[in-house]
Amino acid sequence: MTRVTRRQFIGWTAAQLMAAAAFLEACRRVETASPAPAPPPDPTQPPPTRPPQATPAATAPPPPPASQPTAAPAASRPPAGYPDLVVVRNGSPEQMVQRALATLGGIERFVHRGDDVIVKPNLCVSHQTYEYAATTNPWVVGALVKLSLEAGAGRVRVMDMPNSGTAEEAYVRSGIREQVEAAGGQMEFMSTLKYVSAEIPEGKDLRRMEFYDDVLKADVVINVPIAKHHQLARLALGMKNLMGTLRKGPRGQIHSNFGQRIADITSRIRPALTVVDAVRILTANGPSGGNLNDVKKLDTIIASPDIVAADSYAATLFGLQPDDVPYIKAAAAMGLGRSDLRSLNVEEINFA
Repeated sequence: MTRVTRRQFIGWTAAQLMAAAAFLEACRRVETASPAPAPPPDPTQPPPTRPPQATPAATAPPPPPASQPTAAPAASRPPAGYPDLVVVRNGSPEQMVQRALATLGGIERFVHRGDDVIVKPNLCVSHQTYEYAATTNPWVVGALVKLSLEAGAGRVRVMDMPNSGTAEEAYVRSGIREQVEAAGGQMEFMSTLKYVSAEIPEGKDLRRMEFYDDVLKADVVINVPIAKHHQLARLALGMKNLMGTLRKGPRGQIHSNFGQRIADITSRIRPALTVVDAVRILTANGPSGGNLNDVKKLDTIIASPDIVAADSYAATLFGLQPDDVPYIKAAAAMGLGRSDLRSLNVEEINFA
């Protein structure tokens, strides 16, 4: 064994200490250059929000053209690019309905996929066919059912409560049941158990009535009156047709202050679309009629999301002005729509 002197041992130890110091200094420099690991996220705190990044001008999407239609606003006035009201003449009922809706922006503007849709025609009597112009033209109703289903409606029901006879008789005699079922819709008999007392918040004279509950709850109500003379209301048009959503007994109180109360009812129902059937109009002895001499064939359809505008134009078919019909005047005064035809964008289409 080799003997180590004191001097040699001290020198060796010093060399080892210097090497260890150099190693520790190198480790310190590495730790200083590397960032400390981030602490684990706190599950009680929301995640940080990434700041928005500016889109380079070269890749930014161009703005839509000024003429491109936009989604319908809450008010009755249609979006830019669509007319307020469409009048179509001299085609078949189906052709005229299809053209009117296409011109208004398509049924998809009013009916969306999965919607529960109620179509409300006028089935005033159970003993007459549509030729007598007391009930809505069946092909007009069928065309609206078909269009709604093509737009993806979850279901489409058609209903009314006639003034005379039973609903079943009226559905069959009018021809409406056949056309609705052929289009894939359902005829509903309005059960007396489904009427509910509901407030009319905007009513001026009528503050509460018994409405058919399904009409109040429907996603979309399409109002399809026939244009005809009425002995008390002067004309039976879109707003008057909404009386069929009321319980048959209490609805009699509407006849007091008729014009204002019809407008009050309209403020509660608010159809998404009104399509006035003027294929045949009843010019006298309405609303039931019964004499073909009182019927005038016009082959006309009027369509608008504004029920007041639709009724206002329909009044002119009888040689009247909107203010000549009390409920039109009252509804316009309540702001439920517009009756000044000169201020409306009306598009008229003639198939002939």
